[in-house]
Amino acid sequence: MRRHADRCGSALLAVLLVLFLVAAASADEVVRSTLGNGLRVVIVRNTLAPAVTTQLNYLVGSDEAPVGFPGTAHALEHMMFRGSPGLSADQLATLIAAMGGDFNADTQQTITQYFFTVPAEALETALHVEAVRMRAILGTERLWRKERGAIEQEVVQDLSDPEYRLSIKILAHLFAGTPYAHDALGTRPSFDRTSAAMLRRFHRDWYAPNNAILVIVGNVDPAATLTTVKRLFGSIAGRPLPTRAPCELRPLKPGSFDGTSDLPYGLAVVAYRLPGYDSPDYAPGQILADILASERGKIYGLVPDGKALFAGFSANPLPHAGVGYAMAAFPQGGDGTRLIAELKGIVATYLKEGFPAELVEAAKRHEAAQAEFQKNSLTGLADAWSQALAVEGRNSPDDDRLAIARVSVADVNRVAREYLQNDTALTAVLTPQPAGTPIAGGKSRGRESFTPRQARAVRLPPWARQITKLPGPPPAPPAPADFTLANGLRLLVVPTTISNSVTFIGQVKNNPDLETAPGKEGTADLLDGLFSYGTTTLDRLAFQKALDDIAAEAEIGTSFSLQVLADYSERGIALLADNLLHPVLPEPAFSIVRRETAASLAGELKSPGYLAQRALREALFPAHDPALRQATPDTVNRLTLADVRNYYQTVFRPDMTTIVAIGAITPEKAKSLVERYFGDWRAAGPPPQTDLPAVPANRVATVSVPDPGRVQDEVTMAETLGLRRTDPDYYPLQVGLHVLSGGFYATRLYRELRERTGLVYTVEAFLEAGKNRSLFGVVYGCDPRNAERAKLIVQRVISDLQRQPVTAAELEQAKTLLLRQIPLAQADTGQIAMGLLERVEQGLPLDEPTVAARRYLAISAQKVRTAFARWLRPRGFAQVRRGPASR
Repeated sequence: MRRHADRCGSALLAVLLVLFLVAAASADEVVRSTLGNGLRVVIVRNTLAPAVTTQLNYLVGSDEAPVGFPGTAHALEHMMFRGSPGLSADQLATLIAAMGGDFNADTQQTITQYFFTVPAEALETALHVEAVRMRAILGTERLWRKERGAIEQEVVQDLSDPEYRLSIKILAHLFAGTPYAHDALGTRPSFDRTSAAMLRRFHRDWYAPNNAILVIVGNVDPAATLTTVKRLFGSIAGRPLPTRAPCELRPLKPGSFDGTSDLPYGLAVVAYRLPGYDSPDYAPGQILADILASERGKIYGLVPDGKALFAGFSANPLPHAGVGYAMAAFPQGGDGTRLIAELKGIVATYLKEGFPAELVEAAKRHEAAQAEFQKNSLTGLADAWSQALAVEGRNSPDDDRLAIARVSVADVNRVAREYLQNDTALTAVLTPQPAGTPIAGGKSRGRESFTPRQARAVRLPPWARQITKLPGPPPAPPAPADFTLANGLRLLVVPTTISNSVTFIGQVKNNPDLETAPGKEGTADLLDGLFSYGTTTLDRLAFQKALDDIAAEAEIGTSFSLQVLADYSERGIALLADNLLHPVLPEPAFSIVRRETAASLAGELKSPGYLAQRALREALFPAHDPALRQATPDTVNRLTLADVRNYYQTVFRPDMTTIVAIGAITPEKAKSLVERYFGDWRAAGPPPQTDLPAVPANRVATVSVPDPGRVQDEVTMAETLGLRRTDPDYYPLQVGLHVLSGGFYATRLYRELRERTGLVYTVEAFLEAGKNRSLFGVVYGCDPRNAERAKLIVQRVISDLQRQPVTAAELEQAKTLLLRQIPLAQADTGQIAMGLLERVEQGLPLDEPTVAARRYLAISAQKVRTAFARWLRPRGFAQVRRGPASR
């Protein structure tokens, strides 16, 4: 009787959740309009942060590319950042940096999207940029030649990824003869044949207001924002659109292929066609994919059964059809063909027995809850609206939620029988291929001579000048409620009102390199693998069912999290505490996890990715440094369950733990819940040491790691610094870092390596500052023949910062970029929580961003030069290049 009552209650909960969430979504302040020129606009008010996200969706992608030119839409996306009449690339880059540098673009089969997340006061500038770019692009042959080098670097970067190569083969097989047979990336040969005139024509044909949807989400006045949109976009004329190519699907035929991978494990894949967005079967197909991906499902069950290192199911829908693929990983030397048979057998069993009703209901509850969770991020909520309107052709995100609420078990089983056809499935096995032996390089072949180019102040159009003025410190957000429990656990609470959900994110301060007993390397890995097996009162499946019953999402380990609807916050925190404080760590599971971990390590230690990472660490740190400790199959196979339990008792302590609760919860309730479920947790003995010691300057080294699967070199240049996070020079170094990168073409490394020379697709400088040691470095990808030239440019650019102060324009731009990024970090509840945890970890004040803003404003160009001269060694980098074996 009790089981029957649970099923009825679970079904009722699913209905109530969907009705509640649909009502909540409709109560949001949403303004919609279609302008006279056909531009559709959706504005959603969300007061999480003093920020706003804009997403301009053009309903054109690789499906509309001319025959033989599959990357045309992607190439145009790149050229949109090379300038438009009235807005040059330099001006655009300056504005992007002034608005905080949080921008992106994406080209898919059916849409091309442009994203900005900016401080609320910068909204009009962001919209003005998009209006200018909608009208036209510059698109000269000279500009296209420069950008072609960068986009071709993106092509070879993706072609160096074995999973990407697999995805394009799946598309080519399942959708042969249709526009879906290729993705949006494009190819080097097609880009070599592409002209600037073709790109201008593609813009003229498709970038019309009547072929676009503008989504705006954030802390805005919707009515006033709509008035601004009408003023900026209303005069752009709509125009007739070209005819779109039809998508006529051919009957499926079985197929298979084998390939190699530079991953430390092999992959077995079975791919199927699934319903597309325009199919009435899309909603049940979505639930079908969720069940196949569930940790309570049979595919994931291959992992606890010891048959796969990991396993799951993914779906990638398109308008007229989609791709679904079951995937399982096997260790080096494993049998991928056997896993293919296992995956097909699981699908056949589901078709024969049907899908469990409780998994159907659990998937529906999770889909409903996601609607509430998406409100916790400005970009997440904007994504939901863009996906619904621009990609799926719906009226709102509610359409999918209502369709999912109507899905029955019979619907899921019917769709499964129609689409999960093993006799026409595509199968693939990727076998891991070890790297060759790393090769230590000699000194550089000589210094390349460049005339130093310092940034000039860019004259902006009148409408854009105000946003580039150096702002004052941004308003400080409300301080979190700060509690320390009697057992030493620290709790920070940030109440919000933007969704009916609560997120708990926590961290047990730890360092396996310092806390693992000698000879016991790998203990932390085994513990991580065992948490998923449940608690002393709920086994693996029962624990996952308990989460499913309240549509919660949880991750357990030294970093842990829970996302749950507010009404079920107590049940969620009880489950989180039970798994964290009372993991079952069962002996049978230990044997499986130990075997899988040892097998994974056997492949990992031979993989190009590991060898590159290891070469860098060995060049950076002295022999016997704790950071050089490494688990091996031998150390793992010698471990016992007692070793794991002892490690757990040593590491997991309340006085080393911080939890952030953020969402629809009061500080008093959060404190009450955490005390109730974590208050009896106790620590024994003194806390362990978790901070790595200081290190001397690294040795200069150049190491090449052969990776037969890559087309492009992945290059990391790094060096150790004696800097501590609390050193005052941290702040001028951050300003200098943002002169180097972070602002696209407006920053020196991007300007030199991408805009002017086209040597790279991306390049980023980084500074990792710790309590006792720090790292500075630069990461980029390029053709092997250009890696040394790019290195010399990086060294020269850094030397320039040491020899002479940055320009006044660069200094103000870097400060503006840093100051405007501070409110943007509040645009996602997860980011807010992680920022607080990082400050606790580093021993910094919780209002560190406000403190930093004042410090940035006081920094002079001379202080930047002095800090770079004091700490950085342009000729002192350890460089590791991972790329093709032949050079």
